[in-house]
Amino acid sequence: MTRTLETTQSIGTAQLNAGRSGSSRTRRSRTGMWRTASIGALGIVLLGLIWELYKFLGPAEGVVIGGVTVLPRTSDLAMPHLWTMFSRALEPVTGGANALPVWQAVLQGSLFTLSIAAVGWLVGVSVGMALALLMQRFRLAEQAVLPWIILSQTVPLIAIAPLVRRWGAQIHFGEFTWENWMSVALIASYLAFFPVSVGALRGLGSPDAAHVDLMHCYSVGWWKTLWRLRLPASVGYLLPALRLAAASAVIGAVVAEVSIGLRGGIGRLIVEYAGAASSDPGKPWAPIFGSVLVGLVAAGFVGLIGLFLRRFRRGEVAS
Repeated sequence: MTRTLETTQSIGTAQLNAGRSGSSRTRRSRTGMWRTASIGALGIVLLGLIWELYKFLGPAEGVVIGGVTVLPRTSDLAMPHLWTMFSRALEPVTGGANALPVWQAVLQGSLFTLSIAAVGWLVGVSVGMALALLMQRFRLAEQAVLPWIILSQTVPLIAIAPLVRRWGAQIHFGEFTWENWMSVALIASYLAFFPVSVGALRGLGSPDAAHVDLMHCYSVGWWKTLWRLRLPASVGYLLPALRLAAASAVIGAVVAEVSIGLRGGIGRLIVEYAGAASSDPGKPWAPIFGSVLVGLVAAGFVGLIGLFLRRFRRGEVAS
């Protein structure tokens, strides 16, 4: 009876300590999130202060060394004040009666680009994971495919975006018609698959040899080893790769919109508003801030995925 009571007490103590440890980890995680958000906000404020300080102290024609402009000009046309940018964002896009405010037009364009980048990200992640699994399973596939994956990122997007649009226009399956936004999504996935395939490959090969040998000793198959050992071990490598893929998908979407002339997205607004820079210096900065917002939202979504996988995030490795 005494031994049973002591065992029960020890189990209860262990459970209590485990609960305290879990609560402590949760508090540390929340503290880390708030610290990261505070540092990010402080960095934005610091960047704004540097902008205004240089505009106040820098020469109007910039810093020119040997005929090369090293630092930008500080005139109101080349470098408007921050409050000029924000006040312009509240005004209508044009002088028309039904013109939308600049911020609303930029928000609509940002959502359009974000949706296309999300499709490209999903396709890129799927292709990258499939290639990583193939290369991890077969060493010959890694030796044959990995150099081509690296080589693929040397092709300039400006050159291939019009080609992708032209090739896509020739695709017809019954009533299916290739739309221009699909070309943009394909370009976004083209940039997104690379960090995922490389990061996932590193992560899938990261388990200790002793752990892999233990699976072999128990005659565990490759698929079960993948699910029980390799995938959990790859989270620390995969999450940074997913964040990089999200940012790359946004960049690919914006560049592709500019290259093929797709209307409705933030890339097209950057080109259109840039034409008014000489007479309306605050206007071109609105879509630039919109593209930054799209990138932050994309990275934040991957951060939410990381919250659900935080118990696997031990020693997260940058891609």
